[in-house]
Amino acid sequence: MSQNQGITIDKKHHSLQADCENCFALCCVALPFAASADFAIDKEGGKPCPNLQEDFRCSIHKNLRQKGFQGCTVFDCFGAGQKISQVTFNGKDWREAPESAKQMYDAFSIMRQLHEMLWYLNEALSLKAANSIHKEIKLALEETERLTYLSPESILEIDLIAYRSNINELLLKTSELVRSDFRRQDKKSRGNQKKYSRGADLIGAKLKGADLSGANLRGAYMIAADLRNADMRVADLIGADFRDADIRGADLTGSIFLTQVQINAAKGDAATKLPPILIRPGHWSI
Repeated sequence: MSQNQGITIDKKHHSLQADCENCFALCCVALPFAASADFAIDKEGGKPCPNLQEDFRCSIHKNLRQKGFQGCTVFDCFGAGQKISQVTFNGKDWREAPESAKQMYDAFSIMRQLHEMLWYLNEALSLKAANSIHKEIKLALEETERLTYLSPESILEIDLIAYRSNINELLLKTSELVRSDFRRQDKKSRGNQKKYSRGADLIGAKLKGADLSGANLRGAYMIAADLRNADMRVADLIGADFRDADIRGADLTGSIFLTQVQINAAKGDAATKLPPILIRPGHWSI
């Protein structure tokens, strides 16, 4: 693997991790969910989960999976919850100010997407292979950060579709630069660009030990895929669906735009190699 792919944990990434102690349990109230393998019950958006306590803590937090709420253990707000709670709404919760509750919920949805973009942009800025466009990335990062400090009314006016499209162009350029740099140094990976592609349907695919290094797997459907011991170094995994994917023993070292949400949804073990900015889920096998 190229030394240019190394990613280090920094304060920016730490600030984009959920801090539930400083959030008004927005994910437990604002978001809807339907009874399924991920949730034991139906819940409307804007309605508090019946497991939510007065102190904004979950009464079954330690037993979420056993109680049928696996989806809660997978979700991550990228730190949007505490930003909305403590900054955008100045520490005034939806119980204290019910008249602004809907506005808070709607702003939370937008803030989460802005924070997700910040996560990707921070990672892009840390990749030396994308040095030629670091100035563009930095400008986009600063502008996205600025948007997260707008008033609730202004946040709700953001044209998120158009904004995401512009950010995505930068992330695409970053991906090409990083993966091209990797291919120049690891010629074995060149064939992967044709065999696997963006949005690939790999649901339930048998890919044990497969070489996916340097591949473009943006938005790939990897639900329940067997990826044990697969080589996924420096693969672009932005938006890839890893629900119930078996990544035990897989090597995701240097993979780009991989998030904690994706890792939480997969099945891994102690042998799974992750980028250092991600945390090994507690529910994984040892």
